[in-house]
Amino acid sequence: MNRVIIDTSGYSAFMRGHSKAKTHIQSADEIYLNPVILGELLFGFRMGKYKQKNEMELNEFLSSTRVNVLSIDHETAKRYALILERLKQQGTLIPTNDLWIAASAMQHGATLVTLDRHFLKVKEILIEFLIVEA
Repeated sequence: MNRVIIDTSGYSAFMRGHSKAKTHIQSADEIYLNPVILGELLFGFRMGKYKQKNEMELNEFLSSTRVNVLSIDHETAKRYALILERLKQQGTLIPTNDLWIAASAMQHGATLVTLDRHFLKVKEILIEFLIVEA
């Protein structure tokens, strides 16, 4: 089964028509987001000019039977701690929100679709790193 979790940058790339993002998301059997990703998206919408349009598009996206919003639970927290411990040992950190996203990807065996290079430091997850298209 092909499972992907899309972070905020991956969702934005998909909505802008990024070819590789579209390929990965459209071919996925299951598409995941978590509350952290939703919070980042909703905050971004509130700060932009097209809040209502963006929220409607997100709601339509979320209504797909292939899209699931994952809970953050005790199991996610264990993976968060493991990833953070290893990154600290290496002397490298990533933003806290992205630790939670990585922990969700690890917990659910999903490939993370992202444009954020710092996720490449997280060896515990599969990543589909997208290059910005001109």
